[in-house]
Amino acid sequence: MILNFWKRGSDMRRVLRLAYGLTTFLPVLGPFLIRWRHNTKGTGGTCSARYCYSVWLRHLIHAKKNGYDDQPETMAELGPGDSLGIGLAALISGTARYHALDVFEYVNIERNIRIFEELVELFRRREKILVDDESDFYDFPIHILDENRLRDSLAEKRLERIRHSILTASGGGDLITYKVPWTADDVIEKHSVDMIVSQAVMEHIDERNLSNAYRLMNLWLKPTGYISHQIDFKSHGYATTWDGHWTYNDFTWKLLRGRRPFFINRVPFSEHVALLKEHGFEIRCIIKKKTESTIRPEKLPPRFYGMSEDNLSTSGVFIQASKKALPDDFQETVV
Repeated sequence: MILNFWKRGSDMRRVLRLAYGLTTFLPVLGPFLIRWRHNTKGTGGTCSARYCYSVWLRHLIHAKKNGYDDQPETMAELGPGDSLGIGLAALISGTARYHALDVFEYVNIERNIRIFEELVELFRRREKILVDDESDFYDFPIHILDENRLRDSLAEKRLERIRHSILTASGGGDLITYKVPWTADDVIEKHSVDMIVSQAVMEHIDERNLSNAYRLMNLWLKPTGYISHQIDFKSHGYATTWDGHWTYNDFTWKLLRGRRPFFINRVPFSEHVALLKEHGFEIRCIIKKKTESTIRPEKLPPRFYGMSEDNLSTSGVFIQASKKALPDDFQETVV
């Protein structure tokens, strides 16, 4: 069965990833490699202030468009990764409290201070926002972050409070709390959060824990709170095509994953929608990224046999949902 991994046109990177997965099963070397990778490789993505600035403002722009509170008092982020940049952008734009929730502690005070100072300058200059493919820009959302709001949020006394909270985040800072791990009910007070955000994180939550993750979000949100998630369904380099990860049988996938603490879960779009509904969410916004499937449906393994064409061609989705009733003008968008 593992030969299927090479039959699908493997490259050296994929072979190395399989070798790494197999090595993690070894009694001594496996745990050492996992710790080494955690300490040296990080998660990628959030080390750029411009990236974090753009991600946060894109979530905020959609929230405004969908009728949600565009100045959430308390925001929680799932999987901030290598920096707290997205949450720091939220604080700079007026959010009063930020909960950072992760599976490993990636806190690096020097990196977070650097990104914070760069973010402050981006907000002061009202810089344009990178779109998803980073080839175009949105204008700064002055209709959300007007001069009065920015004057208050960028006041030097307030910025100094944020700096101080970065230094004390691991111990429960004034404005920032950092929780590792985050999968227990009492990590955040019930019904205390206005907005929960993730960016390319939901596809990494272990499939066995995904239902619990959506349950916790509903538990932590205020009655008027909402979630805002960008989910990536691509193979993340574990196949030669963007959708090739769905063609592996369960045995090969288990070997590829090894004992890594997190991986991609291969859960398709429709299952996320089903879990949202199961845990009491009403979806207000769905923006799908459609990419032509490279898979012949009859070649799918038993786990994914009968997978719908819609799932097979959805390579990414942006979802916003809340406990509030679905508006009459809800529309699904495909890009």
